[in-house]
Amino acid sequence: MNTYDTLTEAIEGLRKQGFVQDYNLKSDRLHCQPDNVELHPADFDIVEVYRFEGMTDPGDEAVVYAIEAKNGNKGVLVDAYGMYSESISPEMAEKLRYTPEN
Repeated sequence: MNTYDTLTEAIEGLRKQGFVQDYNLKSDRLHCQPDNVELHPADFDIVEVYRFEGMTDPGDEAVVYAIEAKNGNKGVLVDAYGMYSESISPEMAEKLRYTPEN
């Protein structure tokens, strides 16, 4: 797994690796425009995660997920974490608890 200093670097690095879709987090699924693709927790895997903490503002805390769908599509999900994170279903929360395989 790579190391990135900024959110922008992480997104650019993942794009170079083929993670070109942009996913948005809904309560129980991921959604991708403009193709109107929806992925439920069983439809994708998280292959990498990068967390960024704001140096002075907790509102700058973000996490970038590298997502690989079962159909082969790859993309990124950028979300706030901590007190600014979205309200999501238990299934989605479990899926987003990424643990790298050893």
